[in-house]
Amino acid sequence: MADFSKTIGLLGIGLVGRAIAPLLRDAGYDVVGYAPSQASREALRDLGGRPMDSVADVAAACRTVVLAVFDTAQVEQVLEGADGVLTIAPSGGLRRTIINTSTCEPDRMAALDERIRDRAAFVEMPISGTSTQIARAEGVGLIGGRSADIDDVEDVLSTICPSRFRMGPLGAGGKAKLAVNLVLGLNRAAVAEGIAFAEMLGLDPGAFLHVARNSAAYSQVMDVKGKKMVERDYEPLSRVSQTTKDFLIMREYSHGAGHRLPFAEVYIEMMEGCIRAGEGDWDNAALLEEIKRQKVTKI
Repeated sequence: MADFSKTIGLLGIGLVGRAIAPLLRDAGYDVVGYAPSQASREALRDLGGRPMDSVADVAAACRTVVLAVFDTAQVEQVLEGADGVLTIAPSGGLRRTIINTSTCEPDRMAALDERIRDRAAFVEMPISGTSTQIARAEGVGLIGGRSADIDDVEDVLSTICPSRFRMGPLGAGGKAKLAVNLVLGLNRAAVAEGIAFAEMLGLDPGAFLHVARNSAAYSQVMDVKGKKMVERDYEPLSRVSQTTKDFLIMREYSHGAGHRLPFAEVYIEMMEGCIRAGEGDWDNAALLEEIKRQKVTKI
């Protein structure tokens, strides 16, 4: 008979899902998962997990489900859609718990929590960090939800993110993640523009990066993305499309509050330029390429 306390469902087997699965496996959990892509399901098998044929099959195999899908709409779909998680009652009469690691629209997540609270506990823990950092258990979890629900899955949360912070009710974790990502993205843009400018001046970009990392301008982004920019290595740790999605949510919230985020709006323009150039699935370090495409119109 399956031990439902040691079985974790995983929906979404992209960069973040593939980083989370080994952490759970190494902690002794049986990981069952689903993604529409056959390649993603095979990747889960290679990581020691058990791919399933549908969302409903995952739900039937466990009481705790971790979401690592792309956006708000996908979270709603895998939970409330036809054959979604909430169409399957957890075995043994146990209460289901959903842990959402995706960066989503906080108000829609709070509304979702209200809709499903009689059927499942809902905890959010969007993670700050690249997929590589998450895989090394160096991601920072930003938790929102009811204290009792969080306590119930504390072992799972601590396995995924040894470093984590309780931010408040459902939605607060998502809000903190958006604000963190705003600062992170603008730091990334500053590093990219600095490297591009150094190259314009005839400096060796690698040598410049070394100096910058040892100067007052230092930020952790230089360690995580600087080398990728210098080497034009855009194998994704976090994709252009993902960071664009997050910044569009930021813009929507700021406009709703009657404010502009002027630097964020420039960042969105740069990311959309990367997408137009066919770079949406590249690492977001590819921001450097869009900066280098910017030209002055001479009269």
